[in-house]
Amino acid sequence: MDTKKVGGRIRVYREQKKLSLDEFSQRTGIPVDFLAAVESGTVQAPLGPLVKIARVLGQRLGTFLDDQVTGDPLIVRAGERMKQLQSHCQGAEKPAYDYYSLGQGKSDRHMEPFFIEIDPSSEKNTDLASHEGEEFIVVVSGRLRVVYGKEDKVLEPGDSVYFNSVVPHLVCTSGGQKAEIFAVIYIPE
Repeated sequence: MDTKKVGGRIRVYREQKKLSLDEFSQRTGIPVDFLAAVESGTVQAPLGPLVKIARVLGQRLGTFLDDQVTGDPLIVRAGERMKQLQSHCQGAEKPAYDYYSLGQGKSDRHMEPFFIEIDPSSEKNTDLASHEGEEFIVVVSGRLRVVYGKEDKVLEPGDSVYFNSVVPHLVCTSGGQKAEIFAVIYIPE
């Protein structure tokens, strides 16, 4: 996804709500300089901050990510998945998380389904995220570490986890191997 397009869409919705960057920062809990960089397209926001931004602006996450609208049913073939987001961990040279949207184009969706490839560099991540809604994850390959509040669990292929995402959480690999997951994020309106 073009970071300039995403940033431009965020700026338009923020300005429509007549929010200054300072007010926007206070409502999202995201630093002003980071929001300014996202809006200018110089930084790609990870999924957690994008969820907070969408919530404050009263928009679906897909509002910022979708380029085209499709009808029902939406079918995404494995070989046709398109990378939509990438997230870096602090100090990492390459993205630790590659997000492939499985709902892109379905304009009336209430969930955000993703196929996510997670690089072992994610194990360096210590930042817990929290946002409104719920998450459901199924491990396809590799080992997945899930920190949820004070709990710390490792999941194997075929295992799943479903949780309230307002509780601080972290999802990363375990054991130095790449992991692949299906994740569905529900964000209440």
